[in-house]
Amino acid sequence: GIVVLGLNRSHAKNALSKNLLKMMSKAVDALKSDKKVRTVIFRSEVPGIFCAGADLKERAKMHSSEVSSFVSKARATINELANLPVPTIAAIDGTALGGGLELALACDIRVAASSVKMGLVETKLAIIPGAGGTQRLPRTIGVSLAKELIFSARTVDGEEAKAIGLISHVVEQNATGDAAYRRALALAREFLPQGPVAMRVAKLAINQGMEVDLVTGLAIEEACYAQTIPTKDRIEGLLAFKEKRPPRYKGE
Repeated sequence: GIVVLGLNRSHAKNALSKNLLKMMSKAVDALKSDKKVRTVIFRSEVPGIFCAGADLKERAKMHSSEVSSFVSKARATINELANLPVPTIAAIDGTALGGGLELALACDIRVAASSVKMGLVETKLAIIPGAGGTQRLPRTIGVSLAKELIFSARTVDGEEAKAIGLISHVVEQNATGDAAYRRALALAREFLPQGPVAMRVAKLAINQGMEVDLVTGLAIEEACYAQTIPTKDRIEGLLAFKEKRPPRYKGE
C-alpha cells in the first residue's frame, strides 16, 4: 500500500524540467484512482539533493511566453500532488530549494535530515516562488516568518526547519544518506492499518476545513463523517474491536 515516487535526474540535481514535470504528472495521475494505494512517499534517489528547483539552464533558452507556460505547468503538477486523496510524505534527505521546497510543501507531512538546506530562494533571481510557495509556506509556518524567509531568500537546515514548523520530523543523517526516507517509511507503516476510506475522508475534511471558518469547517466534517457510516470498513472495524483482533480493511 506504500508507493514511493523517486526523483532521479542526477546530472541536473533533480531540477524540474519540462520532461520531468510531464513524467511526474503522469505518475501522480495514475495514483489518483488506485484504491490499493494507502500512502505516497516522495523522495530523491540522488545523494545529497532533494530537488534544486526549476531547471534554469532550460529556462534560459525559453521565450518569455514559454516561461509562463512552464510555471503554470509546474504549479498544476504540484497541485495534483497536493490533491492526491491519500496521505503524502516528503522525505527530504538533501537540499530542497525553490520549486523543490514547493514540491515538499504540497505533501501532507515533511521529514528531513538535520544536515539538509531548504528555502524559497527565488527573490535572488528577481522573481517570486511561482508554484505555490507564496501560499503554502505562510499556511505552514505563519505569515510573518514566511515573508521573512521569502524576502531574504534565506535557507534553513533541518533543525531550524523543525523549530519553525516547516517539517514534522528531523533525523540525523545516516551512512547511506536515506535517514529521512527511512523515517518516512516508518510513518507510512503507521498509516497502513487504519481504515483507507476514513484516511481519505479525513484528509479531505482537514484540507477543506482549513480554508473556511470554524462553523463551515464543522459542517464539512459532518458531511465527511457521514461518508464513513455506510462503509464495509466501518462494520469490519467495529467487529474487529468487539472480537479483539486487528481489522482487515479492504477500502470499501
